[in-house]
Amino acid sequence: MKLLMHICCAPCFIAPWKHLKDKIDVTGFWYNPNIQPYTEFRKRLETLRKFCSNENITLLEDNTYKLEEFFEEALKGQENRCQYCYLDRLESTAKTANQKGFTHFSSTLLYSKFQNHELIVEFAKELASKYGIDFYYEDFREYWKEGIELSKEIGMYRQQYCGCIFSERSRYEDYYHRKDAKESGGQ
Repeated sequence: MKLLMHICCAPCFIAPWKHLKDKIDVTGFWYNPNIQPYTEFRKRLETLRKFCSNENITLLEDNTYKLEEFFEEALKGQENRCQYCYLDRLESTAKTANQKGFTHFSSTLLYSKFQNHELIVEFAKELASKYGIDFYYEDFREYWKEGIELSKEIGMYRQQYCGCIFSERSRYEDYYHRKDAKESGGQ
């Protein structure tokens, strides 16, 4: 099996990689035009490059940064934002895997307990059929805590939100509301 693994970030890849590396030929694939701001996009890419270099992992990169297209799709609705994001990245992975002669494709999106796992799987299966390539499914969420520990052990940059500016807002909005309420004596 030759697997092209879409990687959203190195911390989400570290534990799945540990469990796959001895049984599957894995090549990493970076395609994440959803990550904002651009400085965050670069931090995540550099962290992944360093990890792949240290582990001798082949990494294919598509550094397309479709900011305007992402916002156009994201502003159609909250649900559409994540659906568009999943589909765009998975389709690029399936298409690239097909073009480059891989037998399977998958994604570290299946690692995060914060993603819509069932929708990711549904999209991946549809794309497998469309591009004539197998989708490798494994529920990487079982490695969640292990991945956090491994990434911290090696001092890996760990972002605090999924990727887009909307997820960053969601991550911090509640935090600052609670902080402000506490400081003003409220609940």
